[in-house]
Amino acid sequence: MSTPPAVARFGAFALDIGQFELRRDGRVVKLERQAMDLLILLVERHGQLVSRPEIVSRLWGDSVFVDVDTGVNTAIRKIRQALHDSADAPTMIETVQGKGYRFIAPVAASAPAVLASEASVATPTASGEPPARLRAGPWMPAVALVAVVVALVGALRFQRPAIPATDTQRVTVAVLPFETLNGGEAGREYFATGLTEDTIASLAQIAPERLSVKGRTLRYRGDGRAAIDIGRELAVDYLVESTIRVEGGHVRVIATLLRVSDEQRVWSHSYDRQLASVLGLQQELSADIAREVRIRLAPGQPHQSALRQTRNAEAYDAYLRGRDFEQRRTPDGNRNAVAQYQRAIALDPDYALAWASLAFTIAGSTMNGDVSPRAAGPPARAAAARAIAANADLAEAQLADGYVKWLLDWDWPAADLALTRATRLDPSAANAVRQHGHALSQSGRFAEADTAMLRTRDLEPLEPVSFALSAQVAFQNRDNTSARDFARRALELDASFWIGHVELGQAFAQMGETALALEALKDAARFSGGNSKALSLRGYVLARAGRSDEAREVLRALAHTAATRYVPPYASALVFAGLGDREETFAWLERAYNERDVHLIFLVADPKWDPYRDDPRFVSLVTRCQFVTAARP
Repeated sequence: MSTPPAVARFGAFALDIGQFELRRDGRVVKLERQAMDLLILLVERHGQLVSRPEIVSRLWGDSVFVDVDTGVNTAIRKIRQALHDSADAPTMIETVQGKGYRFIAPVAASAPAVLASEASVATPTASGEPPARLRAGPWMPAVALVAVVVALVGALRFQRPAIPATDTQRVTVAVLPFETLNGGEAGREYFATGLTEDTIASLAQIAPERLSVKGRTLRYRGDGRAAIDIGRELAVDYLVESTIRVEGGHVRVIATLLRVSDEQRVWSHSYDRQLASVLGLQQELSADIAREVRIRLAPGQPHQSALRQTRNAEAYDAYLRGRDFEQRRTPDGNRNAVAQYQRAIALDPDYALAWASLAFTIAGSTMNGDVSPRAAGPPARAAAARAIAANADLAEAQLADGYVKWLLDWDWPAADLALTRATRLDPSAANAVRQHGHALSQSGRFAEADTAMLRTRDLEPLEPVSFALSAQVAFQNRDNTSARDFARRALELDASFWIGHVELGQAFAQMGETALALEALKDAARFSGGNSKALSLRGYVLARAGRSDEAREVLRALAHTAATRYVPPYASALVFAGLGDREETFAWLERAYNERDVHLIFLVADPKWDPYRDDPRFVSLVTRCQFVTAARP
């Protein structure tokens, strides 16, 4: 058997068994108790197969009150996420199909030094404390050292109070896309999408400390696989599966709650309505499913669902259409989304969710370089304020308010408060967690940002935006390998997702892979319709590669584009920075400041600006922007 080290080092990680702590490059990586126990077991047995029965025995013993198969899958998944490991191409944990798992990374071990003669007394005291008189001796036999380390690990592990699994195990639920059966009315997929997302939102309000709801499963629409297989892939305990049949003016919805471990139907119900009453159906359906899940999965937990939706059916329909357009993440999609949200608000002026979505969409258009911040600022601020006034306890309202304060107002302390409140109001709101993680990264709070991005990837494992922004956070933390891998994962989920290509391009550029960077940015420009962000980054990479003439051609292209549509001044500043032309760089940065260009938020964390950080003009600019940052550890 491999020796169980007190501190095991593998790659960039250090597993301190005595402290029950995983660290990466000196920073603590958060890992739940059962996942940590399993990681310790795998490292103790590195190079050897650890069977699933051994894992179950180690984690839960004989008194098992949980679905152990799902529990093992969940623990393995969380470990892989913490280690940035891939199940398909593992470098840390290998799956032995049908048998168990093997820790395959090389492990460098260090152990606490103890006196050989005291190895025999390295047994926990009656109080559970490890022996106090353990001191060093360079001549200590390896066998005695192993005995002491094993005893210490056992003492420290079992020192923690034993908590019944039923009290600590979080139940995970995924809502599969509502499936529209044959006979459905053409063009009403947005209705099925809306029902899916509203059901997710209702479930998320049940008992956040006990129930975790995974969102953005829409990519499974039309997948063709059995629901149970999808549930196992998502590593969830339960699935909500629903079908919609629309015939003429009649709607029938059948909703089912499935337990993944044994493929049992826990609850099922059918709803028959006239198409004109779809709003009432949505409200009844999401509330009914939430109630049934609460009764079966979180008994005794209160459920105080805030009023999220309007009571106006036409406004609700407009809101659903707006969401459908917004999720396309294109200039045309954003414009159509804004129009639909405005229509919803005209029908119901107190529709907080529509106000929040309107604010977020308008503000987000500035980040994509589609709209001038000067033009977008007033309507975005007004919409966010109306959302808060209509329902300050709505997570989406706090998200919109925080996003506007962060991106447009540059009031980062106020933004942090609002985004924190959004994630507390709805811990399953992946968008709020994701945006907060991005904001934390810009502020230099990288450990907190990593935790947030891990959470959003867990909540939305099929959402390319989660992986693209994870790539940005990793890039700003100078972890180019992870940035590249996250960007690749985003593109695996959506090969035409232009932001994923941008993230991949900048990661390759920072790694010195110029040809690969330019290829990625070529795809980014193609899929984005010539977005200035993709174009300017290409100019920067060309400039850094010494291809100055091509970089200046990019500058001319940006100027030409600016004649017909908005181009952020930051775009030209970045190309000039690549060329090393400091005078032009700062001239364009000053223009960006005067126009409140939202891309200036990247100055404080983006490594592309590292060569300029000691320049007094750069320091002055960041100071004037009043960006609040944490010192890099």
